[in-house]
Amino acid sequence: MPPRLKKKNIFLSLALLISGLYFIIHSDFFTSLRPRNSVPNELSWQAERLVSKESWVEQGNQLPLNVSYELLAGAPSTQQRYLSIGMSSIKRTKGSYLSPTLKSLFSQSSPEERNSMVVVVLLADFDVNWKVDTVKEIKKEFPSELEQGQLVVLHVPEYVYPPIRGIKRNYNDAEDRVSFRSKQNLDYSFLIHYCAGLGRYYLQLEDDVFSAKNFLTTMKRHIETLEANRKTWAMLEFSALGYIGKLYKSTDLPLLARFLFLFYQEMPCDWLMTHFRELLTQKQPMLIKPSLFQHMGTFSSFQGTYNKLKDKDFEEGLYTNPLADVYSNMATYQQFHPKLAWDPGEDFFWGRSPEIQSYLTVVFRDPTVVTGIYVETGSGGKDILVSAEVRLGHDVITKDKEKTCKEFQSVGVLKEGRFEIQELDKTYSSLSSCLMIKVTAGQMDWVIIKKIRITTKQSTPV
Repeated sequence: MPPRLKKKNIFLSLALLISGLYFIIHSDFFTSLRPRNSVPNELSWQAERLVSKESWVEQGNQLPLNVSYELLAGAPSTQQRYLSIGMSSIKRTKGSYLSPTLKSLFSQSSPEERNSMVVVVLLADFDVNWKVDTVKEIKKEFPSELEQGQLVVLHVPEYVYPPIRGIKRNYNDAEDRVSFRSKQNLDYSFLIHYCAGLGRYYLQLEDDVFSAKNFLTTMKRHIETLEANRKTWAMLEFSALGYIGKLYKSTDLPLLARFLFLFYQEMPCDWLMTHFRELLTQKQPMLIKPSLFQHMGTFSSFQGTYNKLKDKDFEEGLYTNPLADVYSNMATYQQFHPKLAWDPGEDFFWGRSPEIQSYLTVVFRDPTVVTGIYVETGSGGKDILVSAEVRLGHDVITKDKEKTCKEFQSVGVLKEGRFEIQELDKTYSSLSSCLMIKVTAGQMDWVIIKKIRITTKQSTPV
């Protein structure tokens, strides 16, 4: 055989061998050889969802993730929605927050808003009994949302996951912590991969939050403002906590899914998403206030540890605080009047140097049982109210043309310009008509009362 023909045959043989190996690795033939967990018939509906060629392969020159999804309940609409919302959920040792989270998302949205979104839940635990029980509960509590394509429940089989045990321990984290955070990155990668194309925008949540009223409309308003001003962005943050309330453009989801998958064992997901944002040339975070999502859970999904994280900038709704009149004898600077500390939003009360016995008094239109109080003063470490007492009062009277209360009872003092108390009704269960911040020592610095928020038995989230 001539040398040239011999070389040509060797080249063709190698090309055929490489093509065959590529086909085996990137086809369902390869994954079908892996063992599958036994799943009850009612949860065995297999559904493949790959990002379209147009959005990934042809435009991004990237290969899609080869993921098999089990579609457990619901089905996404064939029409793209305005917003897709993703969350993953695993079995917790001390209760579940998934149903309350879903109830909050749907109940805080108008019918028009619900029709503009789809919530995708990835049940990311490999306990089959837990998975079956959770799906049954969701089907029972959210039949309408499932039927209308507003809610989809998924699972990714365990064999799809790369190794999460015996991997490197960055930051000297314990092995179980490394495994937990690495699997979480993979959960989010698969979830985000599935959601690509379901909506124009994608919102990442956790399964233990409650939401503000009409959150979708508020987000839409912010997006439209940014677009009108031609301001570029890669990620908007509607909560300061973890991986809660992070909004992306769906066109970026294929890259984000691949990014989390490639670096799943390197660091926690909220650190990775910061790097991803910076790689997309958004150098500074864009945190939108007030926050639209609040952390609900008390116990973490990691080993059931106690978790009391709360977002101080969360505003549940337009009228989180009850209707009230606000008075103060502190000299007001320009238009920063006292009621701004009570109303929702980012405005605040700004007063000149307060003296001892200066006050700000909130008089409720209707008496109410107060369950929690939060007061925040100062801005950027300046204009902090150093010494003051927080009081609740009853029996409204009129004094010097102002309403106030006849009697007050102290519930605590500010520390470093802040005050917070919960479950107040356990020790002060009677109806209150007033809340007063009473200055107990004068100061030369001016004072900003940035936020006064209360919860009542009527407004406490379920």
